[in-house]
Amino acid sequence: MKKEVKKVIAMGLAAALMTTMLTGCRFGFASDPDDPNEEEETIPIDTSADTFEYDSSLKGTSITLLNSKAEIQVALEEMGAVFEEKSGVHVEVMPVTDGDSPYTKVVSLYNSGNPPTMSILDTTDVIALAEEKAADLTNEEWTKEATEYLTEVNGKVYSFPLCIEGRGIIYNKAVIDEALGEEFEPETITTLDAFVELLDRLVDAGVEKPISLAKEDWSLGAHHLQYIYETYDGTSEGAQEVIEEIKDGKLDLASYDRMSDFLDMFDVLKKYNVAKGDPLGADYDEMAIDLADGKTAFWFNGNWAWPNLSEAGAENEDEYGFLPYFLNNDADDFANQQIQGSPSKQVMLDGQMASEKEQAAAKEFLSWIVYSEIGQQMLVYTCNVIPPFTNNPYEPVDPLSRDIYEKVHEGKAFNASAIVPNDHWSVLGAAMQKYLAGRSDREELIASIQDYWDEQE
Repeated sequence: MKKEVKKVIAMGLAAALMTTMLTGCRFGFASDPDDPNEEEETIPIDTSADTFEYDSSLKGTSITLLNSKAEIQVALEEMGAVFEEKSGVHVEVMPVTDGDSPYTKVVSLYNSGNPPTMSILDTTDVIALAEEKAADLTNEEWTKEATEYLTEVNGKVYSFPLCIEGRGIIYNKAVIDEALGEEFEPETITTLDAFVELLDRLVDAGVEKPISLAKEDWSLGAHHLQYIYETYDGTSEGAQEVIEEIKDGKLDLASYDRMSDFLDMFDVLKKYNVAKGDPLGADYDEMAIDLADGKTAFWFNGNWAWPNLSEAGAENEDEYGFLPYFLNNDADDFANQQIQGSPSKQVMLDGQMASEKEQAAAKEFLSWIVYSEIGQQMLVYTCNVIPPFTNNPYEPVDPLSRDIYEKVHEGKAFNASAIVPNDHWSVLGAAMQKYLAGRSDREELIASIQDYWDEQE
C-alpha cells in the first residue's frame, strides 16, 4: 500500500473550529439504514476458525456503542451478538436518530452523566472531544495495522478507524461500452478535456445527458466544494493550511488555481446534468435508477451509494467504478490520477466515566474486529465497509467499495480530509445550489465562500 502522510491535527485548532466533517456515512443523508425486514443476499460468515483469545474475567460485562453510521445499524447489532456469544460481553448498539448531529448527541449523553462506552463519530468530533473525554489508545496492538489511517491529537491516538470511504465520478461501464460500441478503459481518461470528449461521444451515441448531479446541500457543500481544500496537496495537513490562508486573507480565492479548477469541472457536470432543466428538482434515489438503467453513465458520489444502486437493480457482478474529479488538463496532477479516500468514521472509547472493566471489554471488542477471523469477516461482509487494517485479508464484494479498495492498495487514492465548521455544508451548500441553478455566477459564489470564512474566528 502506498505510504501516505499520517494525519496529525492540532487539538487547539480543531477545538476552535468545533467542526463536523461531512462524509458519506452520514447523519441525515439520503441513503437508508438497514431494513430488518428486508431479505438480502448475504455472505455467510465462517465461524469454524476462531483463534482469538478472550478474557474470561470480562464475561457478564455490558458496554454500549453509539452508532452514527445508520446504514450499518443492523450489521453492528449482528456483530455485537456474535461477539457476546464468543466473549460473554454484551454490546448494546445505540443509533443516532436520523438527522441528528452525532457530536451533539454524544455531548448530551455526557452532560446527562450516561455517555456510551464507545461512540462512532466523524474524525473532527473525535478531535474536539479527545483529550477531555476519550481513553488513550496509543499503545493498542491494532494501531500498527492502520498506521496510515490513524488520527493523532498532540501525539496520541484516541480513536479506532472503522472504515475507509472514497468519492469520485461513479461510472457504469456497461452503459459506456454499449453506447460507444467498444470497451471503455477508464484509465485512459486522465484530464478534464478527455472527460469532456468522452461525454460528447456519449451524447452523440444517444446518451443525451450522461451525468447525474445531486442537488443536496451536503453533497454540494461537502463532497464537491471540499475538493478546493483537499486537493491543495492531497493531505489533511495541506487542506488545513489552505483553509487557514483563506481565513487569514493570505490567499485570494479568485486567483487560487484549485478554485478555478474546481469550477471548471463543476461547470462540466452542470452542462451534462440529466436534470439540467430543473437541477434543484433532481431526486437522489432516481439518480441511482438512472445510472443502473443506463439513462446516465456517471454519478458523482461515494461508495456509500451502493445500497441505492443495489436497490435500483445493480448487482455485485456489474462493472461500476470511479473516475477522479478531474480538475485540469495536467495528466500528471495527482488530482487527475487519484480519487479521494480517507477514514471517515472513528470509534472513540470513553475514558471519563467508563469503569476499568467496561474499558477493557470495549478494547477487547475493537481488538476482536481487527484480529479475530470472525471479526475480520464481519467488518467486510456484514458491515460492508472497506477495512483500514492491513492484516484483514477480506475484500469488499460490491463493485464501488472493491474499486476503492483496489485504488487504495495501488496508491491511486489520496488520504485528505478537510476540517471545516459544522455549518460549512449547509451554508456553502446553499451557495452552491444557487450556482447550480444559475442564480449566481462565479464571482458571487467565490465571494460567498470568502464571506463565510471571514466570519470564522
